[in-house]
Amino acid sequence: QVQLVESGGGLVQPGGSLRLSCAASGSIFRIIAMGWYRQAPGKQRELVAAANSGGGTNYADSVKGRFTISRDNAKNTVYLQMNSLKPEDTAVYYCNARLYSDSSHWDDYWGQGTQVTVSS
Repeated sequence: QVQLVESGGGLVQPGGSLRLSCAASGSIFRIIAMGWYRQAPGKQRELVAAANSGGGTNYADSVKGRFTISRDNAKNTVYLQMNSLKPEDTAVYYCNARLYSDSSHWDDYWGQGTQVTVSS
């Protein structure tokens, strides 16, 4: 069993910043990658940013230069620093972890989601 616990969402004014955190725990053999997705009302879930265990990162074009993903591998934790937030960043943000629960089985796990609202 694997659990992902997110924190850090909330209400912020346009131009403001927020930092999301997500900690993975449970039956973790090896983490392949961790990342953040978001889903706005009436839209499909989309990738925001991801970081693999080799240090590589990937960002949606809409957040490049504003958001930064980072990982603390010792704590199985991923962070998303969000700066210069815009109203269109408003969404539920979901943490994702792709990991091996043993030496041969991997799967995708999801957090419960945290609301980010950017509004004046």
